[in-house]
Amino acid sequence: DSDRPAYVVGNADESEPGTFKDREIIERNPFQLLEGVAIAGYAIGAKRGYIYIRGEYDHQANVLQEALTEARRAGFLGQGLFGTDVDFDITIYRGAGAYICGEETALLESLEGKRGQPRLKPPFPAVAGLYQSPTLINNVETLTALPPIIERGPDWYAALGGAEKSPGTKVFCVSGHVMRPGNYEVVLHETTLRELIYDMAGGFRPGHEFKACWVGGSSVPVLGADALDTPLDYESLNGVGTFLGSAGCIVMDDSGCIVRACLRLAHFYRHESCGKCSPCREGTGWLENILQRMVDGNGRMEDLELLERIFGRMFGRTLCALADGAVMPLRSALALFRDEFVQVVEHGSPRPEPMMEATAGA
Repeated sequence: DSDRPAYVVGNADESEPGTFKDREIIERNPFQLLEGVAIAGYAIGAKRGYIYIRGEYDHQANVLQEALTEARRAGFLGQGLFGTDVDFDITIYRGAGAYICGEETALLESLEGKRGQPRLKPPFPAVAGLYQSPTLINNVETLTALPPIIERGPDWYAALGGAEKSPGTKVFCVSGHVMRPGNYEVVLHETTLRELIYDMAGGFRPGHEFKACWVGGSSVPVLGADALDTPLDYESLNGVGTFLGSAGCIVMDDSGCIVRACLRLAHFYRHESCGKCSPCREGTGWLENILQRMVDGNGRMEDLELLERIFGRMFGRTLCALADGAVMPLRSALALFRDEFVQVVEHGSPRPEPMMEATAGA
């Protein structure tokens, strides 16, 4: 329906565990994000854009609002831009702290003032999104990349990186048992996971070695030491059984307990499930309860098979990918570190070793 207005929406509801690049982009360079949203709006003929920002990002929301006010004052947003008949303005909308609203259709529901729950797709947002109108929705990193691409050209961007389907750069958020946690922008395919962890993030404390890594945020399959030399790009990571995802690289050394980590993830996904789909609402609770029982020393060997059956009843059976995100890190950890799960069932989980103070302050 050509009579319906088009909208562009920036997804700044950064709630994936281990992911913290959007807040730094907003805090350090809010104008480039606003420019990216405006470029996207102009490209699709929209007059209105929205940036939906995570409720906990109070400081970043204030920074963005100040930048928005300054951009309007300078005539970069509003009506009759640059002496033309082009109108475009941006509204900043603050969420209420729900992980589910990072899913695009739940975000649109929340933006319309409704309960943040995913919609059935199709129709997709490009056809019927915000207010049932055509809507372009992208994340902060994508929209912020638009101004330099426009300035230097798409061929320049496509030439970055050595993988055909993975051009350009990606910001990896490295956290966990590394000496220099932080955000690292790398050219895709030219950097390996080992180089990111050891050369950029400083490796581990003396006497400790790599154990596991969730390279794309908490909702992707976990990798072991045999994947350290994998190039960081979409195809290569898919080839070793995981996803680039949000590029939230959560790293664990040999002092960590994989079962305790799985319990922490299960608690998160149980808490953040919106409850709309029964397999997710009930399944995430079962996963947390079983893993808690194992960590407490009350696990049973049949719990391992029970976990696998629950995985099968959750994966691919819900409106959005939250249930899949709860299953994939746990299912892969059980496959890759099954001996450790057996050991925890038989002897309980060891208490985690305290992190070195210097790591927390790095």
